[in-house]
Amino acid sequence: MPRSQKLRVLFITSEVYPLCKTGGLGDVSAALPVALRALHSDVRLLLPGYPQVMAGVQYKYKVAGFNTLSQFPPASLLSARLSLSRTESIPVFVIDCPGLYNREGGPYMDAFGHDWPDNALRFGLLSKIGAILGSDISPIAWRPHIVHCNDWQSGLTPAYLHFYSGKKAATMMTIHNLAFQGIFPPGSVVQLGLPPDSFDINGVEYYGNLSFLKAGLYYADQISTVSPNYAKEIQIEPLGFGLQGLLAARHSDLTGIINGIATTEWDPETDRYLVKNYNSKSLSNKTVNKTALQQQMGLAVDAHVPLLGVVSRLSHQKGIDLLIQIAPQLIKIPVQLVVLGSDHPELEHLLSTLAQTYPKSIAVHVGFNEALSHLIEAGIDCFLMPSRFEPCGLNQMYSQRYGTPPIVHATGGLLDTVVDCTPVTLANHTASGFVFNSMTAASLLDTIKRAVLAYHNKKTWQSLQKNGMAKDFSWNASAMAYQELYRRLLH
Repeated sequence: MPRSQKLRVLFITSEVYPLCKTGGLGDVSAALPVALRALHSDVRLLLPGYPQVMAGVQYKYKVAGFNTLSQFPPASLLSARLSLSRTESIPVFVIDCPGLYNREGGPYMDAFGHDWPDNALRFGLLSKIGAILGSDISPIAWRPHIVHCNDWQSGLTPAYLHFYSGKKAATMMTIHNLAFQGIFPPGSVVQLGLPPDSFDINGVEYYGNLSFLKAGLYYADQISTVSPNYAKEIQIEPLGFGLQGLLAARHSDLTGIINGIATTEWDPETDRYLVKNYNSKSLSNKTVNKTALQQQMGLAVDAHVPLLGVVSRLSHQKGIDLLIQIAPQLIKIPVQLVVLGSDHPELEHLLSTLAQTYPKSIAVHVGFNEALSHLIEAGIDCFLMPSRFEPCGLNQMYSQRYGTPPIVHATGGLLDTVVDCTPVTLANHTASGFVFNSMTAASLLDTIKRAVLAYHNKKTWQSLQKNGMAKDFSWNASAMAYQELYRRLLH
């Protein structure tokens, strides 16, 4: 299509910040469409009508009804707008289907942490309506050139469109985390209105079940994921999670584009949650936030002891078990540790026990607190991110922007965004953190010790901080890459 023609993109997502968010998908779904619209693409979201979505969007009005989709309960399509700030809002379509979405709990699970038993129907409807809007039988006048699907919840959209013989949009499938695949019993294929012959290894079948994600990866015209390194990792074991063969076969259609971050929300110079704002020329103000964080978390107030921090889901993926193993040795270095997060009851208990054992050196806040997450990024000296795998990661980018060198495992987007501190990278001004290759407690401990040595060298440390703060992690470059991918796909 001519470059002068405005691209129309239907962005299908199961979550969007600030209405509903369980991970990075929610952040991306808010930030990327805004960045694309700033590049003059006409991007509109399609969302399930959870209670928080219905309450959070504005100017709702009905534009279509879906009462004859035999596999699904009746639903309406609402047009609305989602305000992201005083100056930014984006157009959204909301699927109003109270029978599937109007319930207490999270997007995927009830209040007790159990998956909703009808998730196949809930996200089958999201996928189906996404496919209808991307075809010439759409009941609305606005027709997208591209249907951009995100994670397993919209994975059936490319499959539905593949089996539709009329005029239709091109499809892109973005993997935010391959570990979550939307797997359901084989009977779901007929229940969701897919052709029986789609239940095949060359189709939606995944080890005897239906996989929403595999459907998207098999039938989409283009596949993207959230970092170049992760795009390579998922083509082999173990990070391919059983889909490495399919992804390797489609490697020419697979592109890794690093996520950006919300640079207005995450800016130490203007962050409303900080005790003292600062920039690369006023790094001494950063220590004011360190003192405030130590006081708030009950740690010993000491400017000279390195303060390490974690803001994360407390899970095996995130390597929290390794951190727990070495915690007593960290105290002896000495360093302090502050942790904010939740997810795994056993890990929460072990961390809380450590905090009780070393109350002046380790502090743990189980749960999530937006203000505290910002103060941690500003107040700590090093951010810990020892993830076993990390498709992209955001906190390592927040950390560098806040002059807080991260310590990361060499995986996924962490390797794409953090440059290890070595004599060579210090000399060429690219060093921005510390990277370890072996996923062991000993390797993590050695890397922390290496970071502590650098911390006590003021010149080295300030160089690391300023290198990280000079990086551009905005969404602009990522949005330009997606827009170019859209145009290549249409050609």
